[in-house]
Amino acid sequence: MLSAEKNKILTQVSAGTPMGDYLRRYWHPIAGASEFDKTPIKAVRLMGEDLTLYKDLNGTYGLVDRHCAHRRADMSYGFVEQTGIRCNYHGWRYDESGACIEQPYEDTAHPNTRLKERCSIKAYPVKEVAGLLWTYMGPQPIPEMPIWEPFTWENGFREVVLSDVPCNWFQCQENSCDPVHFEWMHDNWSMRLKGKSGPYAAKHLAVKFEEFDYGFLYKRIREGASEQDPYWTTGRVCLWPNGFYLGSHFEWRVPIDDENTLSVAWFFMRVPKGREPYVQKSVPTWFSPIQDQTGRWISSHVMNQDFIAWVGQGRIADRTKESLAASDRGIAMIRKRLFDDIEAMQRGEDVKGTIRSANMASCVELPYYEKNILREGIKLEEYKNYPLMVGRLSAFRHLAGQPPEIRAAFVDAFGLHGTPYEQEARVTG
Repeated sequence: MLSAEKNKILTQVSAGTPMGDYLRRYWHPIAGASEFDKTPIKAVRLMGEDLTLYKDLNGTYGLVDRHCAHRRADMSYGFVEQTGIRCNYHGWRYDESGACIEQPYEDTAHPNTRLKERCSIKAYPVKEVAGLLWTYMGPQPIPEMPIWEPFTWENGFREVVLSDVPCNWFQCQENSCDPVHFEWMHDNWSMRLKGKSGPYAAKHLAVKFEEFDYGFLYKRIREGASEQDPYWTTGRVCLWPNGFYLGSHFEWRVPIDDENTLSVAWFFMRVPKGREPYVQKSVPTWFSPIQDQTGRWISSHVMNQDFIAWVGQGRIADRTKESLAASDRGIAMIRKRLFDDIEAMQRGEDVKGTIRSANMASCVELPYYEKNILREGIKLEEYKNYPLMVGRLSAFRHLAGQPPEIRAAFVDAFGLHGTPYEQEARVTG
């Protein structure tokens, strides 16, 4: 149980708050690059700030204030130029650094004025990596952005899935260090949702948690397994500060503000051996709904089930009323690390996982027990030996609403035409 004051520290993300300043020391994924193939401007809200994300005609991305410095018009209704974005109200133009580079009337009538120098707007750097757009909203010096090893893997089908989740980011992230919920929320509840009453899934017999440079590992033993099981020897990664890594995909919980979170998921599936070389021209981005037409939370997919757990705690979880148990030791550990790291930040020290070497950041490894399969691939007929992978061949089980054209591209990339997997292919939710 936490005090009300500590709960407040964990959940407030605006600039000037301890957690808001802390999270701004990291690079965060904020959109899919393919979103900008047709529409070059998007209004976004990040950590309580209203911003405009755009791609100019040179292909340069910018993340700038939502409002023009002139008369506060909404820049998300502006239009892009060869360089920068132009306000649709009076034509003032800004580049990706936020500098005002054109003021049409003033430039004509008063060419010697230095008004532009005083009219810059807030701007943050943007990088495109692995089909995602990332930003850093913190102070100088800017840390290196870690290129996680799966981003470098070849011959894979990738997709980005976004969802808006109406609750605070940290109750989402705590789920990343909670192994026992898999047994109940995903295994047993999924079985009950299908109308079955049993048998229930294998019980958890032991769990443990370990910290490493880029987060925490949780490890578990379930009935029928032993200490040689890879879930115990290797475990899974609670990625610092707001991610989750499961080998074939990442999840991030990016704060929109104190009461809303952008769920960003990145998926990778290595095409079967014999399908190489496979080069994906663009990583598709799609939005997954979290409610059905009646307003009921969607429960048919794995991550949608997680969303229900998160929003069910309220917009901001009241941790003064909780009762942590032995299985929650990982949650207690990440809370302690956050408080300790905030104190380190306030002393002027680098926060956990900061990388200052470009060489080190160019390919950052994370533990995963079936890494070789995802890097080197297996034959299509071998997929039957890997239940999670064969399930993906049949349908997208993680999030509701995968568009038919993306499923069709997946079927084509994997050579599933004429196989049972093509017949089973479906879009649910």
